[in-house]
Amino acid sequence: MANSPQAKKRARQNEKRFAVNKARRSRIRTYLRKVEEAIASGDREAATAALRAAEPELMRGVTKGVFHKNTASRKVSRLAARVKALG
Repeated sequence: MANSPQAKKRARQNEKRFAVNKARRSRIRTYLRKVEEAIASGDREAATAALRAAEPELMRGVTKGVFHKNTASRKVSRLAARVKALG
């Protein structure tokens, strides 16, 4: 348990950060799920549009420290390959 005022403040800050990051991660996963659903339905136009919307969200997550850059790049690359294969 945090005893010093500094540790108590740090605990409060961590809770806030956790909530923000959790919301951001959830939002990104929703975008990714939309791409997955479009791929599953076989609709290339919808999948392309969903991927275009998802990519900036993923990269924004990188700049905010939610995901590692390589993780986001890997996800985008794999989704793009799957959308391309729908052709």
